[in-house]
Amino acid sequence: MRTLSQRLRPSPASPNLVLVIVCAGVVLASLDLFIVNVALAQMAKDFGAHGLGGLSWVLNGYAIVYAALLVLFGRLADRYRRERGFLVGVAVFVAASAACAAATSLPMLVAFRVLQAAGAALLTPTSLGLILASFPPDRRHGAVRAWTAVGGFAAALGPAVGGLLVDANWRWVFLVNVPIGLAALAAGWRLLPEVPGHPVRRPDALGALLITGGVGALTLGLVEGGDWGWGGARTIGVLALAVIGLALFAAHTARHGNPLIDRALFRSRPFTGASAVAVLFSMAFGAMLLSRVLWAQDVWHWSALTTGLSIVPGPMMVPLFSFLVAGRLINRVGSGLVIAGGSALFAAGMAWMALAATLRPDYVGDVLGGLLLTGIGVGLTLPTLMATAAASLPPNAFATGSAVVNMLRQVGLAIGVAILIAVLGSPRSAAATLAAYQRGWVVTAAIALVGGLVALGLLAPRRRRAVEAVEPVEAVEATALATNSG
Repeated sequence: MRTLSQRLRPSPASPNLVLVIVCAGVVLASLDLFIVNVALAQMAKDFGAHGLGGLSWVLNGYAIVYAALLVLFGRLADRYRRERGFLVGVAVFVAASAACAAATSLPMLVAFRVLQAAGAALLTPTSLGLILASFPPDRRHGAVRAWTAVGGFAAALGPAVGGLLVDANWRWVFLVNVPIGLAALAAGWRLLPEVPGHPVRRPDALGALLITGGVGALTLGLVEGGDWGWGGARTIGVLALAVIGLALFAAHTARHGNPLIDRALFRSRPFTGASAVAVLFSMAFGAMLLSRVLWAQDVWHWSALTTGLSIVPGPMMVPLFSFLVAGRLINRVGSGLVIAGGSALFAAGMAWMALAATLRPDYVGDVLGGLLLTGIGVGLTLPTLMATAAASLPPNAFATGSAVVNMLRQVGLAIGVAILIAVLGSPRSAAATLAAYQRGWVVTAAIALVGGLVALGLLAPRRRRAVEAVEPVEAVEATALATNSG
């Protein structure tokens, strides 16, 4: 006998409609990570915040919590019904978005951003699990390709949409999530199919807490070190706490029977190399994106809308080069050289910005060339990183391994933002401001180049394996599928 709620619900949605519903969740998680950058200046003015240290936690709080909970929630999603997990994740995200819009202080905003991150960490793997369950095997690649494309498109539009909304009020960057999320909740509650969980071991919650505390303390020390003094007791104490937290995480992982991160993953040279480069490249990417927003708004005094629109050409290069170029290059020279080349192009874009920067606005001469080069670098590097990591994983570790790489990418973003803010400091003159940004862009270029060198050392084998010829788009699909399939 069907229950009353089952009789009231219509028949489950077709696979294509399921894809549309879960893509609304992808839009929420992807758009919100990038849309907030252009609103920082208006937030600072509204809250009376001085300096960038506190404001950076609007970005870092989201990135750190999302990174730490992704693996934990991904593994939990396998134990319970996935459509319910997706709906809970969307509901938490929507409620937190409304709370962010109503925040009356910076600490309150950061707290609700952390809650947003928890919702995003839950809805991401469950949305992919629903796609797996709804589509037959021969259509899953195309479905996940659409899922990935929607996420990339939302991320690329983030700065422009954010600029348009901030032009009215910064609170709209959070309120825009509410109608999208409510529509997804209404459609999902009525139409998503039931996808039961299956028995898996409980994940390592203590490991998640240790790594969150360690990375949080590390980022806090980097952000506040300039104001506290790099040799001051508070800075040294916080950084020491970070080292202790991360060391405890490593020791706990080494001894735990079911650690958050499987120790065996890092015995694979390609996986270790891809993970290391993912951290370094994400550090450079996070620093680059924030620096462009701050430079346009604080130095050139552009509006949030103009700033957002000016950034769009860079992200638009990413799908073009990941779909059309990277796969062919991997077939010819291997993944290690493609990653190294993409990192070098990204570094060249940062060097362009450092050399061409002037205090007088010059979009074509100063910004555009650097944005295009960094966008091409991202398009070549990130999909290939994901392909390399995925190809090196055994089937029984596919979900955990792909989630680990995504977690490390988020950690890298947070640390990159912290390093940029530490390097910029608090310049007191126009000339000092120019010098500070140039120094920040040079440091960012150096981080990207180090990532390229790591790729050459760990990801360029003497004899290229056939598995490295995987098309990056297909590997991204496989990585996305893996987030909730194991």
